[in-house]
Amino acid sequence: MKFIFVTGGVVSSLGKGLTAAALGTLLENRGLKVALQKFDPYLNVDPGTMNPYQHGEVYVLDDGAETDLDLGHYERFTNVKLTRMNNLTSGQVYQTVLNNEREGKYLGKTVQVIPHVTDEIKNRIHLLAEKTKADVVITEIGGTTGDIEGLPFLEAIRELALDVGYTNAIFLHVTYVPFIRAAGELKTKPTQQSVAKLREIGIAPHVLVCRCERPLDKELRQKISLFCNVPVEAVIEEKDVDHSIYEVPLMLQRERVDDLVCRLLGLHTPVANMAHWQEILRKLVAPQHRVRVAVVGKYIGLQDAYKSVYEAIIHGGIANDSGVEIVRVDSEEIEKDGAAAKLSGFGGILVPGGFGERGVEGKILAAQYARENKVPYLGLCLGMQIATIEFARNVLRLNKAHSTEFDLNTPHPVIAMLDEQKRVTKKGGTMRLGAQSCQLALGTKAAELYGSFVINERHRHRYEFNNAYRERFEKAGFVFSGLSPDGKLVEVIELKDHPFFVASQFHPEFLSKPHQPHPLFRGFIAAAHQNTHGRAV
Repeated sequence: MKFIFVTGGVVSSLGKGLTAAALGTLLENRGLKVALQKFDPYLNVDPGTMNPYQHGEVYVLDDGAETDLDLGHYERFTNVKLTRMNNLTSGQVYQTVLNNEREGKYLGKTVQVIPHVTDEIKNRIHLLAEKTKADVVITEIGGTTGDIEGLPFLEAIRELALDVGYTNAIFLHVTYVPFIRAAGELKTKPTQQSVAKLREIGIAPHVLVCRCERPLDKELRQKISLFCNVPVEAVIEEKDVDHSIYEVPLMLQRERVDDLVCRLLGLHTPVANMAHWQEILRKLVAPQHRVRVAVVGKYIGLQDAYKSVYEAIIHGGIANDSGVEIVRVDSEEIEKDGAAAKLSGFGGILVPGGFGERGVEGKILAAQYARENKVPYLGLCLGMQIATIEFARNVLRLNKAHSTEFDLNTPHPVIAMLDEQKRVTKKGGTMRLGAQSCQLALGTKAAELYGSFVINERHRHRYEFNNAYRERFEKAGFVFSGLSPDGKLVEVIELKDHPFFVASQFHPEFLSKPHQPHPLFRGFIAAAHQNTHGRAV
């Protein structure tokens, strides 16, 4: 078993997760089985209760784990199927250690960060290795080297590398080489300081991945090599990409990172064949078609808040050989200026998930605009509930119809809390979560797109369509194209006599990959193209 530990220095948001995922892609394409995991130093048990502006999106796995968005990169870039074992937080570690202490598992010893906390962290690495039987385990340490909360994780991986032997474990450090415009040059001092901080902890990186906006010349690489004590060939340029994050694996392959890693770990494998990845990049750089879509949300100020949604839209473009311009539209702006002012001219409109009342009326106006003007519409989770409320108000004439999430006193609660959720008192990890089976109806757009009648999709919600209104909706042409196996829960809806109006209670964006675009996003972009250009892709 081989281990790669990915750390980051200088600043956060350097792209450690993307680097780990891209390396995983290269190693998989060399014939190796890879496992990836993310360690987050914050004390939350998981990110499920955190505001997207604090942490970005919450990425949900098949087993219902609410995890860090970097796990989305892992699944999109590789063929790994992740579980809650692949994400660990300080909150989980300390919770486990304290439970063990209360149960007397430490036999009266004084419980300390070293060895008890660090042993628990190492245990999670070993458990994943044993469970997956992977050739290589890639472990990303969140945060920035030098952060107090990250020190137990760095100590744990230092100890584990010592345990397994230095021929079986390497450290890859992602750092920043800033370009100072006033001086007109790249500066290496932040990287030197970051590596020095790691070495104080007892970790000497084998590979330095240098994030930069300008190329690293030979002289600069030699300087970093000298002061950071790594070979020149291990100073890797990771320049800002020109078009897409999907350039990163090919960029790292050009830098021969996978060759270097395999040599350091004594892995003898053939060169990675990345032809399929090059074709994906071709469709992103020089697509045959172009289309514009609007994403109507309340967290549009932060790119990472709807990260998987944006990526899935791009995947839909890849499937149709179409470049997609994604325009983020604040739903509160629609409330102020009207839907026509903000949404005219788009090929398609997408309303993603979310929580809370802010901006809801703007989303409802967006769904109404899409329905009345025959603009392709894709609703995700709350986006399905929004479409339901709009239809109830403006087609069924159920005045003040709403969701009980936003109006407990609505006379027409067309969206209501799940029965089992009414007994829930704790917020964290208590929603309807993870993969659930869904049966699609014959002759529906959903069944046509999936090419199947039974699907499994990931959920994250507390509210559902209220079945007391099902008959009235059906009579008016509202199609329930996907139901839970027992027929009690509405999972997919669509409209008759509309080119593309589909919405799901689940989150299809979590299962989309660049080389396996999700059927709903593939269909949505195709419909958006036809709406824009008047012809099918």
